[in-house]
Amino acid sequence: QVQLVESGGGLVQPGGSLRLSCAASGFTFSSYYMSWVRQAPGKGPEWVSTINTGGGSTRYADSVKGRFTISRDNAKNTLYLQMNSLKPEDTALYYCARSPGWDQYDYWGQGTQVTVSS
Repeated sequence: QVQLVESGGGLVQPGGSLRLSCAASGFTFSSYYMSWVRQAPGKGPEWVSTINTGGGSTRYADSVKGRFTISRDNAKNTLYLQMNSLKPEDTALYYCARSPGWDQYDYWGQGTQVTVSS
């Protein structure tokens, strides 16, 4: 069955960096777009970024554009999110999601917590 397992979250100071990973299994990873979505405490889910099947096309939410970079390694069935210049408002549970297309999500991981605080 489809499995998505996120890792790499943690506590970081404002201005710091983290790299999230999402290990995928149970489906043909290279055939699907993939996304990152986050949910801050007390708020609804917020789309962060999506990458196409080959990695050559990416989209970002305005709130993270220029600071976050999504990438993928189809040989390793792994999705990444490099997060730089982190802000306290980036604090959230970060999920990777399988995306049948842009703005579509059908499977989610369990999430990895990112906390930005001094």
